[in-house]
Amino acid sequence: MRWLAKFIYYKLLGWKITGNSNFSKDTIKKCVIIAVPHTSWHDFYIGVLLRKVVGVKTNFIAKKELFVWPLGWYFRAIGGASIDRTSGQNKVETIANLFRDKEEFRLALAPEGTRKKVEQWKTGFYYIAKAAKVPIIMFTLDFQNKQNHISEPFYPTDNTEEDFEFMHAFYKGVKGKVPEYS
Repeated sequence: MRWLAKFIYYKLLGWKITGNSNFSKDTIKKCVIIAVPHTSWHDFYIGVLLRKVVGVKTNFIAKKELFVWPLGWYFRAIGGASIDRTSGQNKVETIANLFRDKEEFRLALAPEGTRKKVEQWKTGFYYIAKAAKVPIIMFTLDFQNKQNHISEPFYPTDNTEEDFEFMHAFYKGVKGKVPEYS
């Protein structure tokens, strides 16, 4: 199936990968992956193709109610992990524990939290990475240039403001599928 994903990604869609070549060499077994800008449902299949092309298993989280039969086994098979989203739960710590419990866990998230334009990102991904002591890998959903640019691993520091400035700079000028939401 990898050859089919490569054919679709490179030949049919005309996309390319730039940046961190180590990302596909299985050297980073635990990380938080952020995809920006998230402006369209098209981002999903680009992400799915990208993970197949580079040969890296990624994970996602969803509410526990989705992990019941018959879909539960499928969601787990494709990298899903369930979380309890009821109020009063420390979701950051719960998700950080997933990293501790698994030998390999690469959590993919969209920090905007929506496909619409936002003024600022949600910060959960950042605090999850800090609590789990794992790096953040940034990748672009650059529809203007048809490329996914992948960052080197970035470890959050104790300076949240500078860290977010650094991450925002990585995405400067990147246009999503719906440019006005970028």
